[in-house]
Amino acid sequence: MTASWRDELAIPICVDARMLEKGGTGVSSYARSLAAAIALISDQPYRLLADHTDDGPIRKNIDLLRRAPRNLRTVGDAAGLALSGRDIFRRAHIHFGVHRTLYPLRCDLEPGIMHWTYPVPMRIEGWINIYTVHDAIPLVRPDLTSIDPRRHRAVLDAIVASGDGITTVSQDARAAIIASLKCTPDFVTDTGQPVDIADLAPGPIPEGLVPQGYFLMVGSVEPRKNVAAVLAAYRRAGVDLPLVVAGPNGWRAEPILADIARTPGTRRIPYLERATLLGLIANARALVFPSLAEGFGLPLVEAMALGTPVLTSDRGALAEVAGGAALAVDPNDVAGIAGALADLAGDTALRKALVDRGHERVAAFSQDRFVVRLLQLYRDTLQARGLHGNAPAFHR
Repeated sequence: MTASWRDELAIPICVDARMLEKGGTGVSSYARSLAAAIALISDQPYRLLADHTDDGPIRKNIDLLRRAPRNLRTVGDAAGLALSGRDIFRRAHIHFGVHRTLYPLRCDLEPGIMHWTYPVPMRIEGWINIYTVHDAIPLVRPDLTSIDPRRHRAVLDAIVASGDGITTVSQDARAAIIASLKCTPDFVTDTGQPVDIADLAPGPIPEGLVPQGYFLMVGSVEPRKNVAAVLAAYRRAGVDLPLVVAGPNGWRAEPILADIARTPGTRRIPYLERATLLGLIANARALVFPSLAEGFGLPLVEAMALGTPVLTSDRGALAEVAGGAALAVDPNDVAGIAGALADLAGDTALRKALVDRGHERVAAFSQDRFVVRLLQLYRDTLQARGLHGNAPAFHR
């Protein structure tokens, strides 16, 4: 970071910590980037923690009837300042199921900004509450997710009614969220998602693979990732490079796993440490990522940053994020995907051109740009709240 953002906002800004240690998913990577940005923007960066002390069944049931805000304690640990509440994330979901309202929290700090990393049904009373919604897939393509679209919509409606704004990670996601929720456009802001692979050097690739000698798919094995179409295309392409499918088993994985097992040349790697994942991406002939729906598509940008060509979808957030720096195909066109695989297998000039364009494209996803966008959002939101006379102590 070339500029110093410290003390830009002399207020507490808090991020929920539930997703900070969840591994290499896009949501978890976003949460860590958000926490790092808040530490630069605020002179009082906080994390929201859950105390998981068991209250027992009687107290838990009594708590369901409560509508009064739950108090948060100010604590500190080796990672810095934090707010803590007893079992708050689980209780929030139960509270919403019973009352259909956001679970109220309160603390003794001066009013600040609470930035939720995903649409959890909670709010800190007296604070500005901003919620990151990574995509509108449960609303527009419920067939591609295990998330209950009715409950998800109810939570988002409550956030629109009681929150101060939604952030998201792409213009495509922003447009879909606005259209689905029918909220005012200024309620939803695309602050993007930074991509930083400098935290860990790529590790060695698994035994049996050779650098530049395999295609790679990464992500959970589920229908949304379009693995079935890629497998059909791979069989049709007749290339002699193995296809590695790396990532955890996801929703409705069983028939896809069976398809992988009966496709010659494929290799399944179900779990990866982050260093191994980055090593696999860095050494692949190409990343194959023609997903049917994404809010952003983190592996796409990670591959570009690591100098790996990318094959992706020609629509939605993936086309937006790729920005012309990937080989784009219709994700529903098996023949088109097969042709693209053949081109990537044999065309050295094509791969070099994609690598060069990818290196240029990744600059759009720097942490600096994310901090600037986030800071502007916070300033705008503080100004709007101040104009309504509800922010007595937000500025120096």
